[in-house]
Amino acid sequence: MSNDTYFIEGLCTGEKTVLKEIYDQFFTKVKTFVLQNKGAVTDAEDVFHNALIQIYIRLKNRQLVIKSSFEAYLFTTCKNLWRRELNKKRVTKHKVIELEDKETENAYALLEQEQWELYIEKFQLLSENCRKVLTLLFNGTSYDEIVKIFSYSSKVVARQRVFKCKAKLTKLIQGDDKFSKIKKL
Repeated sequence: MSNDTYFIEGLCTGEKTVLKEIYDQFFTKVKTFVLQNKGAVTDAEDVFHNALIQIYIRLKNRQLVIKSSFEAYLFTTCKNLWRRELNKKRVTKHKVIELEDKETENAYALLEQEQWELYIEKFQLLSENCRKVLTLLFNGTSYDEIVKIFSYSSKVVARQRVFKCKAKLTKLIQGDDKFSKIKKL
């Protein structure tokens, strides 16, 4: 049995020793991420706990298939939950928002995770060039830098390439049955 299978089965059954191992092996990385991104240890604990609950629910209700390692999936889930928390905090500084109950909050987090998984799945289907161009763009690289990296003749060419890659990604996502289901929610 692989470590991933061991962790997944232990999480599904609620095996205390496996849950402790998951915490011992993976919490430090999550804590470091949260602390480096304007959080406290209690925030990291909440995010980690909520991520485990979210994964457990998805494993039980939707027959979740984890295509990466368990650690990578757990960490990505934690990062997405923490980013969501940061966005909520930023919004509350500027306006009053209604409080949501935990079930509603978990449902939104689960929906965001499903959207992220669909995005990643379709992103991997793009050409290597498109993946590189979009990754640079999404990480804040300027069009001038993209022109230099790919030896494009101008920023117009770089913008056209980005547009075509985004359009291809959008078409792949919207053409998937999962997109229609997520969109209805």
